[in-house]
Amino acid sequence: MTQTQTGGMSIIARLYVAAVILAGAAAILLTFYGWTPDLRVRFVLYLLITVASSGMKVTLPGIEGTMSVNYIFTLLALLELDRPQVVLLALVSTLVQTFWHTQKPPRPVQFVFNLACMALTVVAASAVFEQPWFGTLPEGEAIRLAIAGMTYFCVNTFCISIVIGLTERRAIQSVWKSSYLWIFPFYLVGVSLAELAHSSIERLGWRFTIAVVPLLYVIYRTFRLYIDNLQQEKTHNADMANLHLRTIEALAMAIEAKDECTQDHLRRVQVYSEKIAQRMDLPEERVQALRTAAILHDIGKLAVPDYIISKPGKLTPEEFDKVKIHTVVGAAILERVGFPYAVSPIVHSHHEKWDGTGYPDGLKGEEIPIEARILSAVDCLDALASDRQYRKALPLDEAMEYVASMAGRSFDPRVVDVLKRHYQEFESLAAAAPLREKSLGKHVEVRRGDAPDAGFQNNQQPPAAVQEVFLASIVSARQEVQAILELSQDLSGALRLDEILSVVAERLRKLVPFDGMAVFVREGDLLRLRYVHGEGCPALASAGIPLGQGLSGWVVENHKPILNGNPAVEGGNWQDAGKAEFFRAALSVPLSAEDLSGAMTLYHSGKDAYNKEHLRILLAIGDKIARAIQGSLRFQQAQHQASTDELTGLPNARSLCLHIQEELMRAKVTLGRGAVLVCDLDGFKSVNDNFGHLAGNEILHRVARILQANCRVSDYVGRLGGDEFVMLLGGATAKDLERRVSEIDRMVRAAGLEICGKECVGISIGCAYFPDDGSDAETLLSRADHDMYRAKGERKASRENVFELPSGIVRVA
Repeated sequence: MTQTQTGGMSIIARLYVAAVILAGAAAILLTFYGWTPDLRVRFVLYLLITVASSGMKVTLPGIEGTMSVNYIFTLLALLELDRPQVVLLALVSTLVQTFWHTQKPPRPVQFVFNLACMALTVVAASAVFEQPWFGTLPEGEAIRLAIAGMTYFCVNTFCISIVIGLTERRAIQSVWKSSYLWIFPFYLVGVSLAELAHSSIERLGWRFTIAVVPLLYVIYRTFRLYIDNLQQEKTHNADMANLHLRTIEALAMAIEAKDECTQDHLRRVQVYSEKIAQRMDLPEERVQALRTAAILHDIGKLAVPDYIISKPGKLTPEEFDKVKIHTVVGAAILERVGFPYAVSPIVHSHHEKWDGTGYPDGLKGEEIPIEARILSAVDCLDALASDRQYRKALPLDEAMEYVASMAGRSFDPRVVDVLKRHYQEFESLAAAAPLREKSLGKHVEVRRGDAPDAGFQNNQQPPAAVQEVFLASIVSARQEVQAILELSQDLSGALRLDEILSVVAERLRKLVPFDGMAVFVREGDLLRLRYVHGEGCPALASAGIPLGQGLSGWVVENHKPILNGNPAVEGGNWQDAGKAEFFRAALSVPLSAEDLSGAMTLYHSGKDAYNKEHLRILLAIGDKIARAIQGSLRFQQAQHQASTDELTGLPNARSLCLHIQEELMRAKVTLGRGAVLVCDLDGFKSVNDNFGHLAGNEILHRVARILQANCRVSDYVGRLGGDEFVMLLGGATAKDLERRVSEIDRMVRAAGLEICGKECVGISIGCAYFPDDGSDAETLLSRADHDMYRAKGERKASRENVFELPSGIVRVA
């Protein structure tokens, strides 16, 4: 007799369980209706032996179920007792088997289901045995018992197999064959033993039943040893399967390290492929092979250069030839692994097409393995519905429509039909599937090791042959030479970056057509836009492009150009601006010069608008542009350092005075008003003396931020020197500043308390107003400085009435 404990169930499984419980309850009621209990010694003995044998159970491998030898006494009871007694005996034995030495007691619904299932099993077996078949034959009773035993086995095991299949979403027939069919011979042994015991009881009396117990124990121990050996073999197989699984995961991690976009891809392809194979009733071994191949179908990309895999544009014929070898290389790698099922043929043929135009062998129709046909369609669907370097993802429905349109040409129509009917369901399953938590890092830095044994390459290398060809071609073209010379002359006299790149755009348009132009400079792991030209290109300026992403990011990371790339994959707000569809071709080249790295990208509204001549010209002038950009950036940095206070980042005294003069001239023309504020910290020297200069620097930096936070966009803040700051506030009056000055003082005091742990600094602010207090910078600064010292004197006088207690509490006397 088998018992199982059901897990989480679907609605259909719940309905089935409810139906079995109702049927079992009906069978029990009909059996015991009108029955008068007759609990004689024979029945009590049979019941005790059955209960004892219920504890002789073994756990069946592969399912949460047990099997006990008590079914032999149930079969014997069919020969010796009436039906109600047999059912009662079976129900009691089920109760004991369910709870006797059980690590995890079943839930009430599981227990009730087991009782109902057993009631149906015994009633069915009893009904078969009671039929008057073979009554004329001397061995008719034995034949009926054998048929009843088979009925017992089938009803009991099928009842459990159905609930397992519905719960685990497995084929019921497959569950029954794998979990129960192999124990059928033991049921036949039980039938024979029950018939033998019955014959002996007829000759020696019903008390001979006790003599059967030792024989049952021997059978139990034999079966237990068999199950233990079977479990050991299963454990060994599981270990081997785990070894293969770890091999698969290690190889899949290698793919991810090669191609970072494949983790979600592998998960989706695996789920889709497995479910399609199950829908098409492929054997479990072939489903497992497809499941493995789905993870490893791109393993051959280890032989393809990185820059080709991640290239955000169309491949050249030479690059495509390198890509095509990944099917052959992948199959060769997996052939060496020694999987127990055919994986390498699937990987070898997963780019074959239904009409024979695929690679590597040009197989056609049914010549292609069915697993490879499934993988091919699923791989295409996922590629269309995923973001790739060379284009943005399509909506899943649109991707499915495209795959469906290729049925009969690229894909097997039967596979496409299953995929189209269930792809939404498969997508939900793929989204719920867990990701691997760990992946291989591509950017690990190893600091040990000074030099290779053979030494380093000599950096003084001659220019690449390709560059020589380009330059030689340019020299032979008089028009191009003239344009490049003019460009070089223009670049040599310009220092401002926008001027330089404006000249580049103007001169370059004569050589290479474009509707938009962008120049990026690398800053850390981001590309920052330094120049844009053309309608729609400013949308790129909203955010930096991560290194390696988009057209320009790929060009900078790989130091390789892109010819006729897809502009839609570029970063920023390109999609939101609606320019992803307007621009249909892009030409991008890397810019390199000492400590500068970047890219110059041209965009065009025409499809495939650029050719190798355009690329040649851009590569020829790229170095000149890069050096000009680098010189301009260095000039800007020098200007910034000359006009900026290094500690606070505010404009220094020189910049401050120039700005005040400019603002006063503008105010005179517009008859505007304004205020100049001179700010000086109180107690700053004591901070340096008592807490150190690091704390003093932190306070200066914090005060600079406070002053900036209390200014409008049009206002101006600078550091005059030491602990003195100046604020220039356009349109401000004395009434406007009263509350602002008080708020600044409060915030400075709070900053000092936070940094030093006590209130040790404040700020004195003097104000002068234009034009009331003066019309030039010197006069206004002098008046404001005088007012500041007056305020500082008043604050100092007020502090003479303040003293500090030992506890650190400040109190006014």
